Amino acid sequence: MAPVRPRRSALYVPGSNARALAKARGLPADVLLIDLEDAVAPSAKEEARRAVLEDLARGGHGPAERVVRVNGLSTPWGEADLAAAARSGADAVLLPKVEGAAGVREAERRLAGAGAPPGLAIWAMVETPRGVLGAPEIAGASPRLACLVAGTSDLVKDLGARHTPGRVEVLTALSLVVLAARAHGLAALDGVHLDLEDDAGFAAACAQGRDLGFDGKTLVHPRTIEAANRAFSPEPAEVDRARRVIAAHAEAERAGRGVVVVDGRLVEALHVEAARRLVALAEAVAARPA
Repeated sequence: MAPVRPRRSALYVPGSNARALAKARGLPADVLLIDLEDAVAPSAKEEARRAVLEDLARGGHGPAERVVRVNGLSTPWGEADLAAAARSGADAVLLPKVEGAAGVREAERRLAGAGAPPGLAIWAMVETPRGVLGAPEIAGASPRLACLVAGTSDLVKDLGARHTPGRVEVLTALSLVVLAARAHGLAALDGVHLDLEDDAGFAAACAQGRDLGFDGKTLVHPRTIEAANRAFSPEPAEVDRARRVIAAHAEAERAGRGVVVVDGRLVEALHVEAARRLVALAEAVAARPA
C-alpha cells in the first residue's frame, strides 16, 4: 500500500496577500493551496507570482503540502506561472478548469521543459460541465497527476443551478469526480462551503463529502480548518474496529479460513484492505503536530 498522506483540510491562500501567506505557516491545514488565479486581481498577477516564489523559498510550512494554483494556459499569465511553479519547490501545481487530458498533458510538457523535478505533482480542478463529463479522461492523463479537486462554485454557476443545503445540484458531479479519482488511484478533494457563518451547514457538507468518499475539503477561511480536520479524521471506534478486522483476518488465514466474522459482519480481503488504509490514515494524522 502506498504511503497515506492526510489531506483533510486544503486552505486557499491568496498569493497577493502577504499577511495571509505569513499566517499560513502557523495553521494546522494539511494542504495550503497558494492561489495565483481567482484570489488575485489581474493587475496583481505578476507581483503575486514573485511573492509566492519568495514565500515558498523561505519555507517554514511544517508538514503542510504546498500546492500552487496557477492561471490557465489560455490566460496571459499561465505560461509564466507554470515556469515559475516548476522551480518553486512546491509539492504540486493545481491546474484550474481542466476539461480533458490534453490540458493536463500540455501543462506536464511545460513543467518538464521548465525543469520541474520528477516529484512535482499535478492536481486538476474539475469545475465545469465539460470537466465533470471528462473526469475519467482527466484522471488517467498523466503519471504526475495525484489529485482531483472539485470546484463546486464555478460548476453551480455554469449549470445555472442554485446552491442548496443538501447540495443536490452537484451530487452527481461530486460522485463522478470521486469515481474517476479512485479508478486511477488519485486523491479527491471536495468543493468549498461559502457561508462562513453557517457552522452547521459546513459540518453537514463535510460529513456528506466524507460519506461520498472524498479525502478532505477545500476551504476559504482558516476558521474552518479544525472542523474539517475533525470531520475527515478516522474516529477512534472506526480505528479500533479496523485493527480488529486486520487481526481477525490474519488469524483466519493462519487457520486456513478465507473469511471471518467481526461484530456480526462478514470480513473478506477487500474489507482488510480498507481497514489497513484507515489505520494508516489514523497513524499519519496522529503523527502530525497538534
